[in-house]
Amino acid sequence: MSQPRYISRLTRQTQALILAGGRGSRLHMLTDWRAKPAVPFGGQFRIIDFALSNCLHSDIRQIAVLTQYKSHSLIRHLMLGWNRLNTDYGDMLDIIPAQQWLEDENWYLGTADAVYQSLDILEAFHHQYTLVLAGDHIYKMDYGLMLATHARTKAQITVACHRAPVSEASEFGVVEVDKGGRIVGFEEKPANPKPLPDDPDHALVSMGLYVFDSDYLHETLKRDAALSDSSHDFGKDIIPHAVANGHHVQAIPLDQASPGKPYWRDVGTLDAFYQANIEMLDDEPVMDVHDPDWPIYTKLVQSPPAKFTDHGPQGGCQIVDCIVSSGCVVSDSRLERSLLFSDCKVARGCHLEKVVALPGCEIGEGCKVSGALLDNGCILPPGTIIGEDPTADAQRFHITDHGVVVVNRDMLGQERRYQPVEASHFSKTSQG
Repeated sequence: MSQPRYISRLTRQTQALILAGGRGSRLHMLTDWRAKPAVPFGGQFRIIDFALSNCLHSDIRQIAVLTQYKSHSLIRHLMLGWNRLNTDYGDMLDIIPAQQWLEDENWYLGTADAVYQSLDILEAFHHQYTLVLAGDHIYKMDYGLMLATHARTKAQITVACHRAPVSEASEFGVVEVDKGGRIVGFEEKPANPKPLPDDPDHALVSMGLYVFDSDYLHETLKRDAALSDSSHDFGKDIIPHAVANGHHVQAIPLDQASPGKPYWRDVGTLDAFYQANIEMLDDEPVMDVHDPDWPIYTKLVQSPPAKFTDHGPQGGCQIVDCIVSSGCVVSDSRLERSLLFSDCKVARGCHLEKVVALPGCEIGEGCKVSGALLDNGCILPPGTIIGEDPTADAQRFHITDHGVVVVNRDMLGQERRYQPVEASHFSKTSQG
């Protein structure tokens, strides 16, 4: 039996659960009006599009998205942009909102509890394997190869892992493996992460992506739900318990299941989100959204093509290493290493450097902005200067640990109300 046929049998027996209910509080103002997986990314995508695209490319077509916090923008995106699945052939995209059971008034208590509260729905589908995914990471991965490793090793849980610098590993679950790749140690966000035996500068960390035998998952979730001292979280409780009690927990490194160069970013902080967007501007970015063999799908905003204007000898546009999305109009300005999402407007005489502007932003005439992240619909008055005087910026805006200036409409004294991103072409008050 060929490997592709073997993997296709596994994927047909798999249901993917995308955990998309978290606020993502470390993203601060970016998640005031939307769940973290619904935050725009990369010029035209939403963060959740990466996990969904991976599912389709891996031929996993029975998908459930578990939602909770500020879910309207996310649900709208899923309904309008992800109706490509064909239900006539058994494909499914099910949106499961948080449910309060009659005997329990709690919303989701943790990632494991989110799945546990949906077991009555999930058990009806009788899948042999359950793929648990985070809806808020940027990466490409062939889940079929992860499933093949899970089946070949006869594991009860398989954890996707990635090498991370030791200096950053304390933000993740740190994994120890034996020569066969079986996990023999797991610490969630340790203060002193253990480095790899052959690489003292890096540690092996969990990506928060898991394959479970479905029967095992259901049993362990029911056991965990009965524990009053559990935080009901996969990383804090389920995986450590399984490893400590000798259950077979297997690791698969990302480089064994990546369709290209391994790339994974948890964009859970403003600095990480900003940097991941800026990395898209590299001459040969590791996260290549132009790869025809592994495209990232999304709901495209219906806007006209980008436009660049030149108003005479002193005018003209200079665009250096930038992404400029549909609906944008740039007039007589210089843009360097900047990313404009849909329907942004840049007036004459502006200089933008390392700027990430989310949909619907307007940059007034003569503005100079560098090292900044502009939330949806920001309107910068003419002559605004951002990124030159940290003290002045801190009095008006939010400054991240790495010095990125984050601006939203509240800080600019402008009206701020929710409206879906796809409406930005028709309104200046887009906020979703």
